[in-house]
Amino acid sequence: MQKVQRLLAITSILLDKRKSHKDTTFPVKLRVTYNRMQKYYPIRYAIKQTNQIPTKHQKYWLTRFEKTISFSDEEFQTVRDATCREPNRTMFNFLNEIEAIAISAISKIPSFTFTLFEETYFNKPVGEKNIISELESVKKELTMDGRVSTAISYNCTIESLKKFTTKEKISFEDLTVSFLKDYEKWMLSKKNSLTTVGIYLRNVRTVYNKAKKEGVVTPGLYPFGEGKYEIPTGKNIKKALKFEEIKKIAAYAAEVGSVEEMYRDYWLFSYLCNGINIKDIARLTYGNIEGELIKLTRAKTEREKRHSPRPITIIITKQISRIINQWGIKPEFKDQHIFPILKKEMTPEEEYKAIQQATKQINKYIKRIAKALEFTDKVTSYTARHSFATVLKRSGASVEFISESLGHSNTTTTENYLADFEIEEKRKWAEKAGDF
Repeated sequence: MQKVQRLLAITSILLDKRKSHKDTTFPVKLRVTYNRMQKYYPIRYAIKQTNQIPTKHQKYWLTRFEKTISFSDEEFQTVRDATCREPNRTMFNFLNEIEAIAISAISKIPSFTFTLFEETYFNKPVGEKNIISELESVKKELTMDGRVSTAISYNCTIESLKKFTTKEKISFEDLTVSFLKDYEKWMLSKKNSLTTVGIYLRNVRTVYNKAKKEGVVTPGLYPFGEGKYEIPTGKNIKKALKFEEIKKIAAYAAEVGSVEEMYRDYWLFSYLCNGINIKDIARLTYGNIEGELIKLTRAKTEREKRHSPRPITIIITKQISRIINQWGIKPEFKDQHIFPILKKEMTPEEEYKAIQQATKQINKYIKRIAKALEFTDKVTSYTARHSFATVLKRSGASVEFISESLGHSNTTTTENYLADFEIEEKRKWAEKAGDF
């Protein structure tokens, strides 16, 4: 029986084509398949440092948190060719060595689970896994994948849990319903919003679900769900501007060529381009422009729907064209970012900081403009997205059309965006009905 279980765990070294890098290469990963479930493990390397002049024959070896290996299809075929020569031969041997380590790890497991495989493959002591270590592991994976914002939320979760418990390790068995309720109360006492509480506890639930799936914890101890601990949902107040208010922002007399005019136009660009967020604006290149259209896949959707990401198509109106012509970088090469927010050589961490800075500046100037125009509601970069959806709804557009325009994977998300609009409409009709 043990032999059958071992044979069911199959290894392979391949290009992970679910998501390409910016240079159109794909990461090389070790894939382990067991009982129809597949897990992908990044393969990274470091070049051995010596006092000698670096040569093409330097030794590669496995290290968990160094540089991820990536190749194009053609390059990968070359380094996987058994007849290849140096310097490709070094990589060929290295990748074979990685797979041999994985096969050896599987052979040592009497009853295969991914948890036991990882403990053996990464040489981690059995029983080392706990809530903090698993949150740390996910944080590192997110950081290496360039998902800096989500990695930061995991780091905040880790620091919050450590402050609450005053411990460096929290076992899965400690995570009871009463523990979670006490943790929620503690966070609220520290002036955290319900939205923040929800984000942190969803991160905790994610690693708990992973541990449960891998057999690290007993399913009967699961503390989440109906009748147990239910993660609170924060009330994300989404205020949309009326079309007349947006026209006032567009007509606002900012000094021509000023920073205020530029950030006002960035806000308008977000609204006009189907409410795309600042990260998507920053990532736009001239290659996204096809004739009279802008075509893109949102960064968020690209991660969640890797196999078939839902694209967004935007009609280039006169206003959109004006903003690109006025603030776009020249010359218009296909791989050139349209706006001067990101640079090609930036690391994911640098990109994150640049986008955060741009968002901060947009919010700073749009708030000034809203105050000058005597708007009563708070206006931020996010208001542009919600305003786009609400203006479409007021114009009679269907929820399905709005959902497609926003790039949502389903209409439920879109309906959440429009919840405030629905309440407003009900109030208007209720007041009409009672106007006698």
